Amino acid sequence: MTSSLARRQLLGAGIAVGATALIGGTAQAAPGTASSWPGEFSLPNGWGPEGVAIGSAPYAYFGSIATGGVYRVNLASGKGMVVHRGLGRMTVGLKVDSWGRLFLAGGSSGELRVVDAHSGALLANHVVAGEGSFVNDVLLAGDAAWFTESFSARLLKLPLGRKGRIGAPESLTLSGDWVQSGFTSNGISLTPDGSALLVTNAAVDGGSLMRVNPRTGVARKVDLGDTTLPSGDGLVLIGRTLYVVQPNSNQVDVIRLSRSGSRGTAIDVIRDDRFDLPTTAAAYQGRLYLPNSRFTTPDRDENTPYNAVSVPLV
Repeated sequence: MTSSLARRQLLGAGIAVGATALIGGTAQAAPGTASSWPGEFSLPNGWGPEGVAIGSAPYAYFGSIATGGVYRVNLASGKGMVVHRGLGRMTVGLKVDSWGRLFLAGGSSGELRVVDAHSGALLANHVVAGEGSFVNDVLLAGDAAWFTESFSARLLKLPLGRKGRIGAPESLTLSGDWVQSGFTSNGISLTPDGSALLVTNAAVDGGSLMRVNPRTGVARKVDLGDTTLPSGDGLVLIGRTLYVVQPNSNQVDVIRLSRSGSRGTAIDVIRDDRFDLPTTAAAYQGRLYLPNSRFTTPDRDENTPYNAVSVPLV
């Protein structure tokens, strides 16, 4: 993996060129701008959202821990529909690529799934981890989809070849500064220069960010000064600005990184009264969209209401 990944990320992670035609039929210009669109919208009762993905078109996709399904929302109207009913096993993190495919992290099922974002058809399903595992988040980085596996010191990789061909799963053992202790890894992103991976680690120094060499698995702690990330979850990288969602604190930490991602400085914290344990985020037209997991709400069931909110980028 080289610095060219930073450019190829435009095709894989969140700015999926050409996805409009693949998702929802003929492309149509959305009215107004994101600042005038709904700042909050409902998700289905009982959905149990955890992950969110947004491509080049103004659609957000929310995975369900309850069913493993995917719910698509038109950001301009706030209206949505189920596009994938799931397999009855959870979906946690997800991303959409330029081929109109959703890459789903299967949580405790140990699965890496790929779903057609338009038809909802299951395109691939790899069981890569056994009982006691948790496939948590996913990053699309041009030539691979990378997944975190929270209960083990490794990353999982789906190689992506020509014309989006999906290869066989691989495993990358984490070493160096990496410390594994129970539920450890969570969110994943690229460094600003695209040369390495950034992964949250709950076990090191009260919650840290690790820079991982994608060839060797050697991890080095990112120097964030006095900043800790005790519940660091979803990561969103915009240029050199990294947004770190911390659900237990109901906040998003904003960090300015060096190009290599080896150092960073906290520059802001986003808080909002509407936050109810947001776990992850995705960006579109200057705004972050976050699903409220409501994990601390007692007696959550099929009737529990859920929603997602948006806030401006810093």
